[in-house]
Amino acid sequence: MSTSHALPVATGRRSAAVLARAATRNPGELAAALVTTTLASAGTVALPLLLGRAVDVVRTGTSLTPVLVWLSVTAVATAVVTALARRDAERLGASIAADLREQVVERSLRMSPRVLERAGSGDVASRVTEDVELFTSSVQLGATVLASALTVLLSAVGFVSLDWRLALAFCVVFPVYALSLRDYLPKAGPLYARERAVAAQRSTVVLQSFHGASTVHAYEMAQLQGARVEVASERTIGASLAALATFARLSVSMNGAEAVGLCSLLLTGFLLVRGGDVSVGDVTAAALLFHRLFGPLGSLLLSFDEVQRAAAALGRLVGVTDLPVAPDADPAALARAPREAVSLRIRGVRHSYSDSGADEDLVLRGIDLDVPAGTSLAVVGESGAGKTTLAAVVGGVFPASGGTITLVGRSGAADLDELDAVAVRERIGVIAQESHVFTGTLREDLTLARPDATDADLHRALAVVGAQDWVEALPDGLGTRVGPGELPLSPARQQQLALARIVLRDPPVVVLDEATAEAGSAGARDLEQSAVAVVAGRTALVVAHRLSQAAVCDAIAVVERGQVTELGSHAELLELGGRYARLWDTWSRPTTPGP
Repeated sequence: MSTSHALPVATGRRSAAVLARAATRNPGELAAALVTTTLASAGTVALPLLLGRAVDVVRTGTSLTPVLVWLSVTAVATAVVTALARRDAERLGASIAADLREQVVERSLRMSPRVLERAGSGDVASRVTEDVELFTSSVQLGATVLASALTVLLSAVGFVSLDWRLALAFCVVFPVYALSLRDYLPKAGPLYARERAVAAQRSTVVLQSFHGASTVHAYEMAQLQGARVEVASERTIGASLAALATFARLSVSMNGAEAVGLCSLLLTGFLLVRGGDVSVGDVTAAALLFHRLFGPLGSLLLSFDEVQRAAAALGRLVGVTDLPVAPDADPAALARAPREAVSLRIRGVRHSYSDSGADEDLVLRGIDLDVPAGTSLAVVGESGAGKTTLAAVVGGVFPASGGTITLVGRSGAADLDELDAVAVRERIGVIAQESHVFTGTLREDLTLARPDATDADLHRALAVVGAQDWVEALPDGLGTRVGPGELPLSPARQQQLALARIVLRDPPVVVLDEATAEAGSAGARDLEQSAVAVVAGRTALVVAHRLSQAAVCDAIAVVERGQVTELGSHAELLELGGRYARLWDTWSRPTTPGP
């Protein structure tokens, strides 16, 4: 594996092994493709040999009818099996591409959050979209490449059957091709790998621009961000042009090789005919056979361009499929992990987004907190204080760099890092500031949390979060199609759906990371009430964007520079007169109207 990318890139040998394994998983399609392609290639070689035979028959004055019959039968049979070969090879290629696509998407969805966090969404997105599409389209060339390779091999046999000296004359092209490929191949691989890498960087910049559009507009950064996209695009174009220039030199050398080969073959044939060693029909057959090889040889060599692109994409895809899967939970820890009312015990939690280990890179600096079962703890502080990082670590989104988070119940206790993702999600529900609504019916969107939920269960969950009225007012109720391209939902309603999923899932612990921040002033109060209803009776850690939401929690922790500086109830912290009291005073102070 290469480690020069945020995500690994598989070696050529490893990629070839994965590709071969994918092909052998479809033995019937593989056998059909090999048989029909071999027959098609044999027919392609047979036709020039029969035409050469026809020339000799005409020269000797014997009956031409048998040769014409064989020519007709061979031509029709070759056309039929060529069509079948193309169909079978493309069907095999489609199966291989689909199998690999499923592996990549499945492993991407199960990717370690820490790996995803470091790689960035752009690298991952480009692999599961652009690289998959590039490899899939290149796999369709499998029919052409396979047929071309077999045709060249059988043509060599055909040349030998005519005369070994004609075969040697034909072989003159291979040193020219070899020299061309010797110059091309060492340069092409790195060039196409760079092309895919800079394309991933461009995707990252574009995605960041879209995701941060509101920030870009707020700070008038459109020109700056546009320049970044332009620079990333120029790098991508530059990498593509460098690869194209190298391939253009290969194309020119191919034309030269064909000219050298045909001249060699015709000169050798002329000398052999003059010496009486071969017939005019043999030389005609050899010339036609070589002419028929222009296509297959050209396809093989031209395919090196697509093969190099596909190899670069395949290496990136296999790099994803080879990522280690998170280990299963320790059975003993699973047995201890409580499913009933749970307390959170947080001890010495530290986290850094870099591997340096330096103190200045720490986002969390030894957090110690206790959240008793059934109570709520609000986390407040300035932007960048570490609130969201703490919520992500406690929610099991990614592991902390240090310290422990323990779930404690009457039946036992288990550290979070001893549990797998499924066990964590059964016990901790997480709602971030932005929730996604998937395209489909409202019913399908909600049952993602609990597939066996009935309509009655869905209505009860919607009622808990205060969404029942507007859902019933929709044209088709739960059957209304929502999500991208369908009925748009406001941010507040999207968050209510996310909260309703938590109600359906019913975990004992809930982590809300500024879950009401996207509502805007109009829907803030309703959404806060929805959040309070979901938190009731559960152990909750609430990153509070609005201090009114923090005030109703059982306890409040003020986080500054990755450390808890104040801890207590709303009343206690106000009496303390510290940082929280000043924040509350600013928050609750009425706005003075302008002149």
